[in-house]
Amino acid sequence: MEKKLGLGSAVSVCVGLIVATTCLLLLGQGVGLAGKGFIIPLFIVFVLSSLLALTFSELHGMMPDVEGGLGQYTLVGLGPVASIVSNLSAYVITNMLAASVEMAMCGMVLHQTVLPMVPTLLISLIILVLLVIVNLMGVDIFAKIQNITVILLIGSFFLLGIISFFKLGTGTVVTAAEQTKPVINTLSGLISLSALAFWLFIGIEFVIPIAKSLKNPKRNIPLAMILSLLLLFGVQSLLGAGMTNYVTLDALSSAELPHMLFATNMLGKVGGYWMAFVTILAGVSTINTVLGSVTRILSGMAEAEMVPSVFSKKNKKDTPIAGLAMLAIVIAINLITGFTQSSGLTTLLLAASCFWLSSYILVNISVLVLRKRYPNASGRNKKLTLGGIPQLICIAGNIFMIWNIAAGDTRIFIYKIFGVILMVMFAYAVIWIKIIKKASLFACPDMMEINKVALMKEEQALTEPA
Repeated sequence: MEKKLGLGSAVSVCVGLIVATTCLLLLGQGVGLAGKGFIIPLFIVFVLSSLLALTFSELHGMMPDVEGGLGQYTLVGLGPVASIVSNLSAYVITNMLAASVEMAMCGMVLHQTVLPMVPTLLISLIILVLLVIVNLMGVDIFAKIQNITVILLIGSFFLLGIISFFKLGTGTVVTAAEQTKPVINTLSGLISLSALAFWLFIGIEFVIPIAKSLKNPKRNIPLAMILSLLLLFGVQSLLGAGMTNYVTLDALSSAELPHMLFATNMLGKVGGYWMAFVTILAGVSTINTVLGSVTRILSGMAEAEMVPSVFSKKNKKDTPIAGLAMLAIVIAINLITGFTQSSGLTTLLLAASCFWLSSYILVNISVLVLRKRYPNASGRNKKLTLGGIPQLICIAGNIFMIWNIAAGDTRIFIYKIFGVILMVMFAYAVIWIKIIKKASLFACPDMMEINKVALMKEEQALTEPA
């Protein structure tokens, strides 16, 4: 009998998939703009993400045997168009943009620290090729050391936070007289930074696919999400406040890699190498996860007849070839064209945030619809529905964050990226469903039938020989 995982493992999975190099980048940018006041948008997003955890927990309770993707929940709640758009938005488009930034940052950090003679682009492309080869071989280089990886990452974040917060570093401490004033210091301005802080908590639903391996998933799924968010809020608040003790705010906000500047100022070369190790570990782990998971999400969508069947084709190592090739090509194009530099790393991540925020809006609407459609569905904790207030707050908060994603020309540029890709996805969904599949655009399958099919697949998988 397979040994069930405890709450600690669930938190490890949740935290490990949220923490990435991009978190360090946006934390530095946010602190550079608002100083210690950045804790306010961090707290706002922590609250919104905790309410979102209630939504995912309820959906999992009603559909415990499905894999838990946004697409499956929105398919039952809002139909195939919403399902395709939400899945592509949250998992495919977002990760293409984010993985491009992660890859670019890995190249920059290695170029600055240990490989100054090798061009940044070449380093990034070499890492990409190596990870594609690893995935083609069906090897997850982090699968067996996931807990160790998370401990190293969070442990490093915590130690760097303690050292900087209590001014224990070897570098020169920035005095109050030397510290520059934050660009954003009004309450309305700080609230508008919630869109930037959102990326630091994104992806809590990734714990749901391991629900079948957990002890008491009905309790541990929402608890793991909340504890992960609380842990991340505490560590990031500590580290963010510590950054202001060693770097002026104007230097943080203008730095290409603010976390590297902070670590070097605090601990000299040792700090630079330490942060470089954390950056590479987080970056490569995240990119490897993206290459492995997104290709399988596309494969699952192909099996559900939501994308062309070519995406379901796998090699002898059970790796989906088409999805991996597409993902690698898009990331390489973003790197080679300089898109990851010319548009700004932060700008690219904020554009990615718009797609994920849109998907969260759809999933919150879905849970409200399913309450009306299936008022007596089992698995729902009615004490936590709270009249739909958590979902309405989440929807309003997500719309607010999209509206305040940035300011000026940057905001327009982000909206152009978001708008164009969103229209392409919507047009694809309509053409694919209505013309190619000749199905209804908004017909929702019966939730009970979806549960039966998912349960049958699970039982079949258990009876098949390894």
